[in-house]
Amino acid sequence: MLFSTMGLKTSKEKLQTVALDAERMRSLATWTARSLETEHPVPFGAAIFHGQTGERLMRAANAVGKENDPSSHAEVRTIRLACKKLKGFSLKGYTLYTTCEPCPMCMANALWAGLDRVVYGATIEDANQFCRQIRIPATEVAARSDMTCSVEGPVERELCLTLFTHPKMKKAFRTWSKQR
Repeated sequence: MLFSTMGLKTSKEKLQTVALDAERMRSLATWTARSLETEHPVPFGAAIFHGQTGERLMRAANAVGKENDPSSHAEVRTIRLACKKLKGFSLKGYTLYTTCEPCPMCMANALWAGLDRVVYGATIEDANQFCRQIRIPATEVAARSDMTCSVEGPVERELCLTLFTHPKMKKAFRTWSKQR
């Protein structure tokens, strides 16, 4: 049996990755929270970072209501905008951060885009307490695919949950449920 250390991280590298993931998630949650002061508050935000350089490529928030488009989830919008910016459909070498575990549509989109990693905050079960969800974990979607993408989370779960429990967001959820 052959053993390769390629791709394996040391304990120090793993700790640095965990700290960086938490920092990026806090920043994304703070950015997403700005929507709570708008006419269309949303708890769902996403950002894509390059795995090597750490440069943020793109970020976006959910715009389902604003765009009247049920596919305008934060993850899908961020991937679309990132691919458009790169003028290609591959996001190999990039990581997607999202304030909530991707739904099956969003996770499938991440797989098709070739993202290396997906890091999420709140879980899909957390989100289901406030709004309808397809409760299939992102890890299950990834496991059933022949495409590779690591799924990690929850990261900064409690902070991301505050996006769902904000009074203005709770009011918006009541409006959302009446629209269906």
